[in-house]
Amino acid sequence: MEEFKLYNASQSICSHKVRFALNAKRIRFTEYKLDLFSGDQLKPEYLLINPNGLVPTLVHNGINIIDSLVIVQYLDEICNNSETFTPQNPAMRARMRSLMAYIDEVPTPAVRIPSYNMAFLTHFKNMPEDEFQSMANAKPLRKEFLLKFGRVGFSEKELNESLDRLSRSLIRMQAEINNSKGPWFLGDKFSIADIAMMPVIIRLEDLSLKYMWDNKPEISHWLELIKNHPAFQPTFYHGSLLTEQYPHLNKKN
Repeated sequence: MEEFKLYNASQSICSHKVRFALNAKRIRFTEYKLDLFSGDQLKPEYLLINPNGLVPTLVHNGINIIDSLVIVQYLDEICNNSETFTPQNPAMRARMRSLMAYIDEVPTPAVRIPSYNMAFLTHFKNMPEDEFQSMANAKPLRKEFLLKFGRVGFSEKELNESLDRLSRSLIRMQAEINNSKGPWFLGDKFSIADIAMMPVIIRLEDLSLKYMWDNKPEISHWLELIKNHPAFQPTFYHGSLLTEQYPHLNKKN
């Protein structure tokens, strides 16, 4: 019997991608929730399965697979007897992969900055400096990011730059949907590119930033379809949204 174990965090946007893919493909899996702010992802036993010290990690029959989009592609390859998220046409596959690379390069890291400033700062602002430095230095891939963030958050200039990158990403998203005639990135076929962008848009909405696509009905329709997908509700169970974990964010809604 195949065994799937998912190590993830409820509010992690990268975890959202993998949970969505697992649920969309109706794959049964055992979920292990890590508390990122308690350092579960940096414990020696977890670093043995993911030396990057990040979530998610999928363990499939004893094989460790890391990086969210790598995991989603792996699931689509091994479970292709149900709904598939990868086009058969090589040119369309190339287009999908280009979009995935863009999403990983631009909007995904950009959305971390408002997320940290508006929500996660509460975990760090009262932390002793030596404890913060020790925690940041222990991060294999996020050390520089956290040191720049500090215990006071990113500067207004850095926040505005991230919002500008997100705004440009939404313009690109609208153009891609229009070019393909929608409603998805690749037209009428839902793909991994849509899974890659999904948690970014959900996070922006969660942070009361959905005004950023007020004049982009294509994105509003895309988001409506995402929320109506059968995989959405089991993916975004209670506690997956920041507004469900950080009460002060509800005051912005």
